[in-house]
Amino acid sequence: MSIKIQTLAGYIHEYQKSVLQPDQFWARVAESFHWHKPWTEVVRWNFTEPSVEWFVDGKLNITENMLDRYLYTKGGQTAIIYEPNDPAESAISLTYRELYERVNEFANAMKAEGVTKGDRVIIYMPMTPEAAIAMMACARIGAVHSVVFAGFSANALADRIIDCEAKMVLTADENFRGAKVVPVKAVVDEALERCPSVEKVIVLQRSGGPVTMQEGRDLWWHEAIAGQDTECPATVMDAEDMLFILYTSGSTGKPKGVVHTCGGYMVYTKFTFENVFQYKAGDIYWCTADVGWITGHSYIVYGPLLAGATTLMFEGVPTYPDAGRFWDIVDKHQVNQFYTAPTAIRALQAYGTEPLEGKDLSSLKVLGTVGEPINEEAWHWYHDHIGKGRCPIVDTWWQTETGGIMMSPIAGIIPTKPAYATLPLPGIQPVIVDHEGNELTGNSVEGNLCIKFPWPSMIRTTYGDHERCRQTYFSQFPGMYFTGDGVKRDEDGYYRILGRVDDVINVSGHRMGTAEVENAINEHPKVIESAVVGYPHDIKGQGIYAFVIANMEGRTEENLEQEIRTTVTNIIGPIARPDKIQLVPGLPKTRSGKIMRRILRKISEGITDDFGDTSTLLDPEVVAQIIAGRK
Repeated sequence: MSIKIQTLAGYIHEYQKSVLQPDQFWARVAESFHWHKPWTEVVRWNFTEPSVEWFVDGKLNITENMLDRYLYTKGGQTAIIYEPNDPAESAISLTYRELYERVNEFANAMKAEGVTKGDRVIIYMPMTPEAAIAMMACARIGAVHSVVFAGFSANALADRIIDCEAKMVLTADENFRGAKVVPVKAVVDEALERCPSVEKVIVLQRSGGPVTMQEGRDLWWHEAIAGQDTECPATVMDAEDMLFILYTSGSTGKPKGVVHTCGGYMVYTKFTFENVFQYKAGDIYWCTADVGWITGHSYIVYGPLLAGATTLMFEGVPTYPDAGRFWDIVDKHQVNQFYTAPTAIRALQAYGTEPLEGKDLSSLKVLGTVGEPINEEAWHWYHDHIGKGRCPIVDTWWQTETGGIMMSPIAGIIPTKPAYATLPLPGIQPVIVDHEGNELTGNSVEGNLCIKFPWPSMIRTTYGDHERCRQTYFSQFPGMYFTGDGVKRDEDGYYRILGRVDDVINVSGHRMGTAEVENAINEHPKVIESAVVGYPHDIKGQGIYAFVIANMEGRTEENLEQEIRTTVTNIIGPIARPDKIQLVPGLPKTRSGKIMRRILRKISEGITDDFGDTSTLLDPEVVAQIIAGRK
């Protein structure tokens, strides 16, 4: 049976059961799925190695639970609505039967090109139905997909291909993004100059623009599927077989491949989708994320389709052709649940309410936010002007590594509070600890957010480097998963996420490791050293502030800053481009050579004193010089 929480008392009851009897709780949730072979043990774990296994020895295929199971009950129901970048281009709807056939057809096409169970496939595509079809086709045959956001540079793409030794890349000729046309096939070609593992590239004809096709390696999507059967037997997978790898920035320069597995991820994403959004049959659900991020994986593709929902995919951006585009789409498709990032809300808030005029938003029942904590001003604007004061806002906290939503109001059931993620979902056992790892009990406390018990969709490892997984998430506070976030629990027991406590910046809901950005800046031949911090940004939540020591010979400040931004864009992508660059004579370092980033963070925020203990600074004068030159 599927557990559907419908009252506050029901939430409290299920939460208590999930903590006191987690095996029985998750077994009940998992029983509603189709398994080829049932599990012998619900969970086996330790956070020391770490080793986490859910539904041990269970056999399944996640796509059978998304497609096959609905063929006779929902075959004619819309599974995916696709809204293209250009509003003049017609929207497309795919029913569950059509989606089933297209996934099978493409799965057969990949098999024909030599892809087998366990092979890694990179997906670097626009937000079209083919991106979701590609993900499911991989899962159908047991291949491991790794979606890379199609705004990343050739260098960033190559790093990910090399790390997972991908056999195939799926891409398009060009992507449309607002008024821009992005030549993604050309980016792939550049990346593949140093990726010997890739044998085949399948290219979706999206724009019809000119591309170079390498004979023997590249083929068109439409040619690959021509004549393929629309039936493809699902490969039976172990619950702990890899489903996908998704790369995320960390506090060291190299992106880490977060590994999610088949069984637990399936169970948790459906459970959280149905409960958090209170989805009901016939609803139209829209998450505005890109499938290049975990939100797109869990709450555009897997969660909604596992629940038999109708999910909307949008190719464009919120301000093209104007700032009313989101609301046009809500009106056009009569969207019931709307899930977006605080960055988008703040950007649209800046346009005022004029873009809302004449837009019918009465279909909306639930609003959601994801990617970063939402500030109170944006929360109220969203609540009042988009939800008209009647739609609960589910302010969801979770991570790439958690696989699914961890804390959130359950729509219409858990009372909301602006800027609070409120309470943990069933099965999630949060603890707040101080810097020594001591648990802070009771309410009105603030500290580091950890989780003390596993949940089904949690990270299993970082691909090819399990020690990095242990060091990053399980070493700082032994026996617990450390989220890297600060948190406060208020007098009501509600949780408010305070943001990163490690060297990671949250830019528009996307995590960027400071080391990764610094490494890119340092590639510029005139740069001697750099330090990057996040600072409060009105739209993005956090902006990137770079302090740079450089050799200015032959350069003006202005053209060097432009060159540095171009360098970062070329190496990582536009998302990592620094908002502010300050050229400095030195950096605040301890006598052991460690940069004191907390000083730089405060300076970036305009704070010119109260730097705490600076007794270990090698040269205190540097701080005054940086303050004097602050942007």
